[in-house]
Amino acid sequence: MLQSLRAGTDISRILVARGTKRDGMLGEALEIARREQILVVEVERDALDKLLKRGSLHQGIVAEAGEFEYVALQDILTAAQSKEEPPFLLLLDNIQYVTNFGALLRTAEIIGVHGVIIPEHRQAGVTAQVRKASAGAVDFLNIAQVTNLAQTIDELKKQNIWVVGIEEAPNAISFDKGDYTIPIAFVVGSEVDGLRRLTREKCDYLVQLPMWGKTPSLNVSVAGSIVLYEARMQRVGKSIGAPVER
Repeated sequence: MLQSLRAGTDISRILVARGTKRDGMLGEALEIARREQILVVEVERDALDKLLKRGSLHQGIVAEAGEFEYVALQDILTAAQSKEEPPFLLLLDNIQYVTNFGALLRTAEIIGVHGVIIPEHRQAGVTAQVRKASAGAVDFLNIAQVTNLAQTIDELKKQNIWVVGIEEAPNAISFDKGDYTIPIAFVVGSEVDGLRRLTREKCDYLVQLPMWGKTPSLNVSVAGSIVLYEARMQRVGKSIGAPVER
């Protein structure tokens, strides 16, 4: 929640359980809320338990935020242009698990992708659960929701953006063999079926990570994050988007 407040997310009110210590990050969050004139309401802890889904952890504080605002694809491309950098995008093809979705968004924001593109159907959207799973990263990201991912890939390729699928396949090359300093968009498929056939066919090429153990595959968020970091380090090596000092 603190990250959402720092990002200026539209928050209507904050609910705090009675007896919760108001120090550390919670204290900072409440100070931002006071400064931004966001209503803070003290409630009983069981009221928060009932408000959230069963089993959700709230640490004594809950923020009620408005609907996530998606951007247009062109906004993402404009963001890259404004930084005078070759586009660096992440496309998600039918990611269903909130934890994986959130983890990929968190990595994408940390390494500085210009935007994330998700399909409108058969894909988890940005919800309160996703916001939490991403540790608030969604509030610092440009995320576009498109009706047809395959058509969007065609549009990106028309703008000379290479599309690279991350998937284990006989024709896939090792993830560290590609040139990621050019305009590029990575595609990560679903946890169960991987990339959809049409999406796979539209990729310029596929990359995969070598494996030495007996487990059949890596978690999609882990595999995606490793490749994204490889791309970022290649770019840093050519002075494209140096790390931000914190």
